[in-house]
Amino acid sequence: MPIRQVLQARLMAALTQCGVEAGRVVIEHPADITHGDYATGAALQYAKQAGIAPRALAEKLVAALGDIDGVSKIDIAGPGFINFHLAPAALAASIEEARKEDMPVLQSLGDGGWGANKNLAGKKILIEYTSPNLFKPLHIGNLVGNVIGESLARLMQFSSADVQRINYPSDIGLTVAKGVWGLTKAGGDPTDIAALGEAYRMGNDAYESDATAKEEIETINRKLYDGSDPELNSLRKRGVETSRTHLDVLCKKLGTTFDFELYESEAAPVGHDIVLSHPDIFPESDGARVFHGSHTRVFLNSQGLPTYEAKDLGNFVLKQEKYPEWDTYLVVTGVEQKEYFKVLYEAIGAVFPETKKKELRHVANGFLTLTTGKMSSRLGNVLTGESLFADLAESAKARATESRADDAELLAEQIGVAAIKYEVLKQGTGKNIVFDRERALSLEGDSGPYLQYAHARANAILEKAKESGVVGTVGTEAVPNEVARLLPRFPEVVERAMAEYESHLVTTYLLELAGAFNSWYGREQILDGTPAAAHKVALTDAVRRTLKNGLWILGIPAPEKM
Repeated sequence: MPIRQVLQARLMAALTQCGVEAGRVVIEHPADITHGDYATGAALQYAKQAGIAPRALAEKLVAALGDIDGVSKIDIAGPGFINFHLAPAALAASIEEARKEDMPVLQSLGDGGWGANKNLAGKKILIEYTSPNLFKPLHIGNLVGNVIGESLARLMQFSSADVQRINYPSDIGLTVAKGVWGLTKAGGDPTDIAALGEAYRMGNDAYESDATAKEEIETINRKLYDGSDPELNSLRKRGVETSRTHLDVLCKKLGTTFDFELYESEAAPVGHDIVLSHPDIFPESDGARVFHGSHTRVFLNSQGLPTYEAKDLGNFVLKQEKYPEWDTYLVVTGVEQKEYFKVLYEAIGAVFPETKKKELRHVANGFLTLTTGKMSSRLGNVLTGESLFADLAESAKARATESRADDAELLAEQIGVAAIKYEVLKQGTGKNIVFDRERALSLEGDSGPYLQYAHARANAILEKAKESGVVGTVGTEAVPNEVARLLPRFPEVVERAMAEYESHLVTTYLLELAGAFNSWYGREQILDGTPAAAHKVALTDAVRRTLKNGLWILGIPAPEKM
């Protein structure tokens, strides 16, 4: 049984012994690691029920706890906090466990790796993310959902779930019609992604300011839906293919491979028919078909065309046909769509009552802006994902060339990926992100490349140890340092991150571990020629594996040389 659960069980028994009927006790890590490995405020929580002062209850609890296997010391701090200090042997066991369980390859976790758990074993999860509007360039803000969705998918895999990654790009609708209109007016090339971006900007500006253009765009939209104009539909298909190709390139760089993809053009007719076949759920209102949920939303507009709501209804049906057995249905999109998904899931529950027994969840992500301000494809001030990758990789190239890496180009790209993903994932899900290019690329402190560098440093130490003939061996009596005390927390962090759908808990932990490791490295000579070197090498190996597995969860490459 994990030590945290042991402590919780023993505390519950001690509270009962002291005459307290406790509902639950909370075991946390002290903010200052010198205060211990675990702490509880149970004495403060239940002092009133016990009828004595918190510190007096704490003293009674410590006496009732007695000796606990794996705990070397229990002390009381402040008004009644109880701190637990793990024994060197218990910490040594965590080091050994981390060293034995390396991370299996993506999509093939088997029995898991160091930090993995079985909490979602047997669960089938569908997670939809990325899902951009095609027919225009993808700016960096579109990548936020991909970064968050991929990390959540990996967290779920790390918890033994059967995960299906799904992409649902928009390839038809008013957005596409605006771009097609712009291409016809400008004579743009649908195979040129920049031309698509300019066409969309033109179309959007005209739609909002010119009544004649608005009517033309809406006519194009109808023709694209019914396929009645071969020339317009050819433009749409070629533009969509151009955008799709660029999306493939970006997803490959980000380490995402989808198990299933479907387009809005496929979902639209399915959703349209479902709405019409359920007039009791989607009654007519001013020529449109609406759903009266938490608030009223239109599913078919007055022209009879499916809205995003109807398309998402069709999207749901098509996914169910592909994966009829599932437990959780997740969609990762912007926080501004919170109310949209609330009503959509109500509509799905009305049409398919059996889904009420399952989990449908919207995971909200915030907006990404540069330090120079917000980006918008409507206004034309777009920084595309590809251009940002190219800029970051170019900036990292000089550093990569001077590194020990065998492939400097690949390393530069991996640094770019780390810079982007870490900046997104270090924020709480749903919070906005301000992307600072210089900070994101820094090898010092709070950044993805900093974590990569710590991993590479650990690898370099292990290479030198091998050359010197030093074999890592865990010393059960070695005096634990901060690095050794942080290691056992990794599995707990992973569990909590999955339970809360918050990858930033992993980034925070890895940053703390990397900082402790680098500080230790700065003041200790690891290969010092003494018997202690064997334990220090083993500890370094455990850090390397923990960083590697943690970076995998974040979807960040872990270069062995930097």
